[in-house]
Amino acid sequence: MSTTPPDITQVTTLVGSIRTRLATIFVGQEALVDGVLAAVLAGGHVLVESVPGLGKTLLVKAVARVLGLDSSRIQFTPDLMPSDITGSHVFDLAERRFVFRPGPVFARYVLADELNRAPAKTHAALLEAMQERQVTLDGHRYPIDPPFLVVATQNPIESEGTYALPEAALDRFLLKLTIAYPDEAEERRIYGLHLAGGTPDRALAELQPATDVAGVLALQEAVARVLVDPAVVAYAARLVRRTRGYPGLHLGASPRAGVAVLATARALAAMRGRGYVIPDDLADAWLPCLRHRVALAPEAEVEGRSADDLLRELLKSEPVPRGTAVTG
Repeated sequence: MSTTPPDITQVTTLVGSIRTRLATIFVGQEALVDGVLAAVLAGGHVLVESVPGLGKTLLVKAVARVLGLDSSRIQFTPDLMPSDITGSHVFDLAERRFVFRPGPVFARYVLADELNRAPAKTHAALLEAMQERQVTLDGHRYPIDPPFLVVATQNPIESEGTYALPEAALDRFLLKLTIAYPDEAEERRIYGLHLAGGTPDRALAELQPATDVAGVLALQEAVARVLVDPAVVAYAARLVRRTRGYPGLHLGASPRAGVAVLATARALAAMRGRGYVIPDDLADAWLPCLRHRVALAPEAEVEGRSADDLLRELLKSEPVPRGTAVTG
């Protein structure tokens, strides 16, 4: 049996081209770039967490441009209203009737900047759009055209003027990615680019798209055909189920977490040139898919342990399936 659908090679080639173009504007952070691309291929949303100044906004703008998708940016503030996101009905004097004026969420690639600075009512408006791919207003439903991806950012350091994201909102994000400080060589390169006049705006203007809306939809379709062995599915189920009642975790993961892990593993497999998932793909998807879906027990917090620590420990303790066959 052939293990690679005909278009997986094309997926790998296109992803390589996208990576190359992004590397001209975004220095380092390969894991972050791959995470965002995996979310695009899997058709999910991303929560990015880092301190200010590490390029979250620049990355989102660059990915939108290289994918050829129209984009919008929503700056979340405490006074942001749901209608500021979804749009509203406005009375048209010429037509003498109310017409719908769509808000910034009606873009294929949406940057929700500093998401945790808005109240729960505003989160709920974004949540419906993320989950249902539509906006409901005054009894009317307005669909959002695919592909639709929300990349939200939040600063983990500042707590003043912020609102904790509800569990329901966090669970709608396929991945939670973190940005670390660059290493010394990468930081020197960033300084060199700025000293040479390479401003982010200029670099973005020069960035050429590698694909378009139809191309992104084709990539997603190819990823949806990546094969998953029943043994890998069973491995994912065992891992997710063990988070419930695992020492140090107060709240375990729901089945939605397992779906997210498998979807992300499929995307990673396609990016790596395979038409089938192996346990390594699932292991690489584990932390980004689970770190925002579990909650620490009080004793673990007192000990200074993190969700990542416990999830790594759990992953290492679970036997990996060997010799998995590729099945359709």
